[in-house]
Amino acid sequence: MTHAQPHASHHRRRHDIDGQAEILDLDAEVLAEHIAAITTWLPIQTPPLQIVDLGCGTGGGTFALLDRFPDAHVTAVDSSTEHLQSLREKACARDMEGRVRIVQADLDDTGWPGLGAPDLVWASASMHHMNDPGRALRRVHDLLAPGGLFAVVELAGFPRFLPENAPEDRPGLEERCHAASDRFHAEHVPHRGADWGPKLTDAGFILDGERTITVNIDGSRSKAVGAYALGSLQRIRYSVANALSAEDLAALDRLLDTDSPHSILCRDDLAVRTERTVWAARRKG
Repeated sequence: MTHAQPHASHHRRRHDIDGQAEILDLDAEVLAEHIAAITTWLPIQTPPLQIVDLGCGTGGGTFALLDRFPDAHVTAVDSSTEHLQSLREKACARDMEGRVRIVQADLDDTGWPGLGAPDLVWASASMHHMNDPGRALRRVHDLLAPGGLFAVVELAGFPRFLPENAPEDRPGLEERCHAASDRFHAEHVPHRGADWGPKLTDAGFILDGERTITVNIDGSRSKAVGAYALGSLQRIRYSVANALSAEDLAALDRLLDTDSPHSILCRDDLAVRTERTVWAARRKG
């Protein structure tokens, strides 16, 4: 028994890491056009040569930035060795390894590794995970070259995928799951959904723009959207299982059962509906 507990814990951690990596990859694939639109919108005065991607995950933002700025090099920072290994493999496959520097670091640590003096710092869906966001923002401010730009991209919660009247036996199930998930995250991830504009100015930045991107993608014929919906709802289930009624939990499990005819993968009415907001802030030149 003393050996079984760590073994189970290891497999759960492995499952969580693999599941998160898959979601990050699907997010980058499904929302590629929207991520590219954000990089195009950035109020760039001179194309950056040195970029830092904070909380880079498996590289969705890293590669969007490399495509947008062909002369730039990106320092990709994350705490996960597995995510960074995935990013490294993608860089090699795209013949971009010479333009990517990999740095493993926990951004909540009191000291950050040397990241140079970048022209652009990008943080997509990572700032809300900080234990002390104000401290992290001040560090970014001091890190940037004078006149450099900081782009904070954040989600408006998890995407929605199902019609409001779905599933047929429990209409509105997805919204109830999200309501329970929002309550969970309000306690455990209190900075999710924050207005980052005032936080950026408090850290010494000059706010240079804010934009919300509305996402509404028809996923009826997309395997990637089906996989994205499945993975997203699987992750939500872990945080809401104790908050749902028995009937709702059973209906959710039917959607997540890939061997069932009621599986979300069998539906032809999926869409991806969400919003992403980007704040662009500049260090005084």
